[in-house]
Amino acid sequence: MSERTPDSRRSTEGWLPPRWTRSQAGRIERTPDTVAPVIEPPPEDPADDLHIWDTWLLRDRHGEIAEIDGWRVLFSLTASEELLPGKRHDVAEIRFFYSRNGTEWHGGEPVFEADALGQRQWAGSALYDDGELYLYYTAAGDESADDLNYTQRIAVGHGGRFEADEEGVWSEGAWSHETILEPDGEWYENEGQSRGMIYTFRDPWFFEDPETGETNLLFEANTPVPVDSDRCDGDEAQTEFNGCVGVATSPSGDPLDWELEPPLLDGVCVNQELERPHVVPRDGRYYLFFSSHMHTFSPGLHGFDGLYGFAADSLRGEYEPLNGSGLVVTNPASVPFQAYSWMAFPYRDEILVQSFYNYREFDGDSLDGIADLSEAEQRRRFGGTLSPTLRLDVTDDRTRIHGTLAHWHIPTSEEGLPDTDEYQPPEEVGSDDGYVDLLDARMDRHRTVGYPGSNY
Repeated sequence: MSERTPDSRRSTEGWLPPRWTRSQAGRIERTPDTVAPVIEPPPEDPADDLHIWDTWLLRDRHGEIAEIDGWRVLFSLTASEELLPGKRHDVAEIRFFYSRNGTEWHGGEPVFEADALGQRQWAGSALYDDGELYLYYTAAGDESADDLNYTQRIAVGHGGRFEADEEGVWSEGAWSHETILEPDGEWYENEGQSRGMIYTFRDPWFFEDPETGETNLLFEANTPVPVDSDRCDGDEAQTEFNGCVGVATSPSGDPLDWELEPPLLDGVCVNQELERPHVVPRDGRYYLFFSSHMHTFSPGLHGFDGLYGFAADSLRGEYEPLNGSGLVVTNPASVPFQAYSWMAFPYRDEILVQSFYNYREFDGDSLDGIADLSEAEQRRRFGGTLSPTLRLDVTDDRTRIHGTLAHWHIPTSEEGLPDTDEYQPPEEVGSDDGYVDLLDARMDRHRTVGYPGSNY
């Protein structure tokens, strides 16, 4: 990879971001170290009137979980529980929850009024900086259009604030909303350049580099690949799968001032969607994580709904896939869609992983099969709440699930976690026999505009 130059923000000449290669992704397989246990429904759901999915924590500029008068806050994409689960992306709304002990959560009120940008809001991140709140989010859809659409831009809400007392947390003040990033068509594909599956430009995640002090915003995007490109050895079908992890920097450190930079990681020829990218610095290394779906892998490759990870010695370093392939966490073969949208965060000498409870008791080849169920059965099988928190042991470039916590458990810094010596990985991780043929047979059905390739 070429060294960065002073004008690298304005020119791609000589810049080659590290790549997730087909040979690396070809090693993906379920193992006892990467397969999470089967999830059972929680005994109590703190928001049983809502569908809850993508979730993130309020953090400070240094990446630590922030507190407001002793309360920690998390944000989730939500929709009414009365809605069919597969329709929730079309009306997604950001709500917040708060807890003193990391196990009992309260709230569920919307963060914004009707003035938020987009026809609906998708995932992002939240910064609490010297008492100021910055809520980064994806403005999905053009709010001036009459029909639902999938235009995406990165926005921020600021000016509002959270107040708290012994009873809880509430939002006050007027929020100002502005678009801060849009795809440039050079480093990041815009909607007009997109071919095949839906383009992506979403999921902003604030990150201040602990080594350099540089202020960054990571996001999911796609690399522009012309039709006549020689990428993927000229295989046009593979070039349609062009996900990347994008980054912008704030030269001044101002949370509202951003400049696009070249991608941190290129997944062209491998995968279309590298969702919700985020970084966990640990032991002098940078662990880059993102989620992805089984149906967004390029033809000839097979992967799973899972958390994928890479490690490098710097934020813009030579990323290498964890566990040889990139797969860090996935679901058992018997319930391949039981959880999704994983978010990793540091806790003492391990990494914890939070996700949402997706579809249980469903082992179809694709979530398209959910539509064949009755509406009552679709509702019953959708978890729509937070999954048990996973405990991840990380040693250099290897990871291992070594324990679990309860649904909605985000431990406090003073909390001691139970010993995991008795943890047993799932006995049956599942077989991949025949998977590639099934995936390739379905590929054409997924090349439609939608979120993200399926309504489920």
